[in-house]
Amino acid sequence: MKLVTWNVNGLRACVSKGFIDFFNSTDADVFCIQETKMQQGQLELETEGYYQYWHSADKKGYSGTAVFTKIKPIDVFYDFGLDIHNTEGRVITLEYDNFYIVNAYVPNSQRDLARLDYRMEWEDALREHLKKLDNKKPVIYCGDLNVAHCEIDLKNPKSNMKNSGFTLKERNKMTKLLESGFTDSFRYLYPEKTGAYTWWSYMFNARAKNAGWRIDYFIVSKALNDCIKECLIHSDVMGSDHCPVELEIDLTL
Repeated sequence: MKLVTWNVNGLRACVSKGFIDFFNSTDADVFCIQETKMQQGQLELETEGYYQYWHSADKKGYSGTAVFTKIKPIDVFYDFGLDIHNTEGRVITLEYDNFYIVNAYVPNSQRDLARLDYRMEWEDALREHLKKLDNKKPVIYCGDLNVAHCEIDLKNPKSNMKNSGFTLKERNKMTKLLESGFTDSFRYLYPEKTGAYTWWSYMFNARAKNAGWRIDYFIVSKALNDCIKECLIHSDVMGSDHCPVELEIDLTL
C-alpha cells in the first residue's frame, strides 16, 4: 500500500506547477494534501478512480486539507475535540476496515511565537484524538506537522533553537506523542540519515543549498512498525516550498 502526503502551499498554484503529473505518476492508494488555501469547488480537480474529501478553513485562502483515496472509507470525520479547533480545516480522519488515516496540517506557532500557546492546546487535543483511535485500530497520522523533532531534522539547529518549529516546547510535544505509542516511520528506517528535509524557505536560495527542515511526516501506531516497508522524501519534486513524502506499508485497504 502506498500513501503520499504533501503540503502544496496553495493547490491552485501547485496545479500550475506539475501537481497532476506527480499525482498521476505516483499512483498512490491514498494521497493527502495540506494548505490547499481554497474552498471546495474553486478548482475542479480530475482524479479518476479516487474519492475526494475536502476540508476548508472558514477563512478563505487559508489552511485547508484534502484526501484522495482509491478505496472508499467506512467513515470520514472532520476536525476533532473542542469547537475552538474546528474552524481552520486542519484535520481529516478516514476510517478503513483495519486502520485509520489522519491527515493534518498542524498550526504554525508563527514567527513571533504568537500562536505557541494555542498550538500546545491543539497538540494535546490531537494526541488524545489519536490515542482514542489507536485503542480501536492502528493509526497512520500524516501531514505537515510543523516541527523538526531533533537537531538532525534541520540544517541549522543552533540558530533556530528559539524559532517557530524548533522550540523545545514544540519538540517535546512530538516526543510525548511518540512515547504514547507511535513511530516516526522515516526515522524508524533511517535513524541517522542527515540532509533529509521536506521544507525549504523561499529565501536565501535555501532549497538549492539544501538548507531545509524535515517537518512533514508519516507517524504510525507502533503496532504497524513491522509493516513499514519504505519512507521516501521526494526532494526533487517542485511545485511547493514543501516536497512530497511517500510511505510504503504492508496493509490492505
